[in-house]
Amino acid sequence: MTAARTPTRVRSGHMVWVAERLGERDRAILETVNRLHLATGLQLERLHFTELSGRSRVVSRSRTLARLVSWRVLLPLPRRVGGPRRGSTVTVFALDTAGARLLKAHAGRVRRPGAPGERVMAHIVAVSELYVSLVEFACGGRYNLRTFQPEPACWWPDGRGGVLKPDAFAVLSNGRVDHLWWVEVDRSTESLPTLRRKLRTYLDFVNQGGRGPRGGVPRVLVTVLDDARLTAVQGLIRGLPPPAAELFFVSMHDHAALELSKWFVR
Repeated sequence: MTAARTPTRVRSGHMVWVAERLGERDRAILETVNRLHLATGLQLERLHFTELSGRSRVVSRSRTLARLVSWRVLLPLPRRVGGPRRGSTVTVFALDTAGARLLKAHAGRVRRPGAPGERVMAHIVAVSELYVSLVEFACGGRYNLRTFQPEPACWWPDGRGGVLKPDAFAVLSNGRVDHLWWVEVDRSTESLPTLRRKLRTYLDFVNQGGRGPRGGVPRVLVTVLDDARLTAVQGLIRGLPPPAAELFFVSMHDHAALELSKWFVR
């Protein structure tokens, strides 16, 4: 995979050349990275190379991403996530200059090229992982993923001049019932008092008659990384006033998609 680089301007002739050569899968990858801001090579593989298997899937993903990087559509970031594995499975991709310019003609919101700080990057990739997991569960027939909006598209006015700032908003449906969720991805980088203040903003919104998407109030899912944090956040929620017990739910981040699917059999 091409080494990470700083986004630079590209010539109009190159833009025309790239636009003529992008295939359907290329454009889908571009739109996914724009939607999520950042995605790993493995996440893109799980979304866009599902018709392939084994070695052919890995090779096709690697060649496709390398080509999009060489065309300045995608930007590989210098820091990698995902553990000890080598290659693009742990490389994080953002939009590069050509990718951003290609989207400007028809996308409502185009992410700026470039790399965030390490802490922000890890958080964004965690939100992207939730999206990929929800898509995979939807493809398995558990439900339909009608909407997934990462921040800031999911932010919502609180009716008092402020803004609720969840990390994502998701709508899951089984065709009869839609479940609306705001998601807070907790990576234990904030103190429990800070998280408590954040959850109180949702409680204030509900108790003052606020209305969210579709005129209702989504439940709030807090995802965490380990059992200790799970226990701590559950205790925090028990100490909050009503309707905290009905509004907030906690899940391990890796199990969040499965936990949300269970709401259709309650």
